[in-house]
Amino acid sequence: MDYLPLFHSLKGEHCLVVGGGEIAARKVDLLLRTGALVTVVAPTLHERLQGLAEGAAINYQDRCYRSEDLDKKVLVIAATNDACVNETVSRHAKQRQLPVNVVDAPELCSVILPSIIDRSPVIVAVSSSARSPVLARILRARLETLIPAGYGRLASFLHGFRQQVQTALPSLKERRRFWEKIIDSPAAEMVFRGQTEAAKQWLEAALSGADHNPPGMVSLIGAGPGDPDLLTFRALRLMQNADVILYDRLVSEAIIDLTRRDAERIYVGKQRHFHALRQEEINNLLLRLAREGKRVVRLKGGDPFVFGRGGEEIATLAEKGVPFEIVPGITAANGCAAYAGIPLTHRDYAQSVVLVTGHLRNGTVNLDWQGLVQKQQTLVIYMGLSGLSAICKGLRSAGMPADMPAALIAQGTLPEQQVYADTIAGLPERIAGKRIHAPTLLIVGEVVQLHDRFRWR
Repeated sequence: MDYLPLFHSLKGEHCLVVGGGEIAARKVDLLLRTGALVTVVAPTLHERLQGLAEGAAINYQDRCYRSEDLDKKVLVIAATNDACVNETVSRHAKQRQLPVNVVDAPELCSVILPSIIDRSPVIVAVSSSARSPVLARILRARLETLIPAGYGRLASFLHGFRQQVQTALPSLKERRRFWEKIIDSPAAEMVFRGQTEAAKQWLEAALSGADHNPPGMVSLIGAGPGDPDLLTFRALRLMQNADVILYDRLVSEAIIDLTRRDAERIYVGKQRHFHALRQEEINNLLLRLAREGKRVVRLKGGDPFVFGRGGEEIATLAEKGVPFEIVPGITAANGCAAYAGIPLTHRDYAQSVVLVTGHLRNGTVNLDWQGLVQKQQTLVIYMGLSGLSAICKGLRSAGMPADMPAALIAQGTLPEQQVYADTIAGLPERIAGKRIHAPTLLIVGEVVQLHDRFRWR
């Protein structure tokens, strides 16, 4: 090990930064976040540092570096573009046995600054021992996805119970097992959601040794339109901690593969003329699994509150007092439009967006055609493939011009995505005889003409 990682308390301590450029400004920002008292010595200042100096956030010395600048300092950073100055600062600091960091010159450093994941009071530092700063930054970025922002709140919450746990569990081994159990329990999720009182009750019941078998929890998660890269960090973490996964046909295989390997997976998909489970059965299944104390993830394509019937599923849980949470996802309108290069709004073409479902009922599409035909409006129609001809006819009958641009997007955001762009008059004929696989999305409006210019896939 080339370096010993240390976390240095700098609150109220005097630190020196030599240099006034952009890099120096970044180092100053970092030091200020720790509560350090920062002195900057430089003939000129970066705009960011000028603002800090004017606001008295830093002590600015408008001149070149002098050795006496090191007096009463506990940390020194050299960030000039003059190698001779940097070497001098390093030599002087080492003579005084002061920790010194010289930007991009590891041979002059006695300490190095790592890439930081700040979830205060939880702090994670990643270092390549100054050999590859870019690699360290990439590793930090990957770790960012695995460490929720709520971990800081969780650390503070658990700290408040340390003495209570130490009194109740005198054995170090017992305490370690207890904390491991709590951190992997519903109490942690409660803290993440800001429900600290419920988390406190859960923890105290567990600590008392009472017969504590609380209900599980249901996480209703929007899985997005298909591309797994569009999942939120929160969705991914809950998927990898779940005991049971319920998913529908709009959730791609790539997303299912990201769920916990040993979790039970239950298909509850629906498609035209076939339902694996009726909606009422899905609602009751969620209720039963949660009451068994399981962490249940219900994955729905797109966003659960946009034509996802999410409201119906949580209504039963809310009525029965079972804990649940909603994790929004990127709805198909946003995802598919973006991947097809079609902005839903644009200053020159559309100032509003309307989302409707084109689902057939009794062989017909029942929509407010007149209300849908408005100037400078984008119309997004979910589940409109089977009723496409009727939809285009209905819009034209309400006064929409026959040459209004329209696009049908099939399997949007996936590698198999296809976009059929035409007009409302020509689109039905354009797709006639083609084997188009669901899910599909229909976009109608002037913005569709931007597809050829903006498409990137």
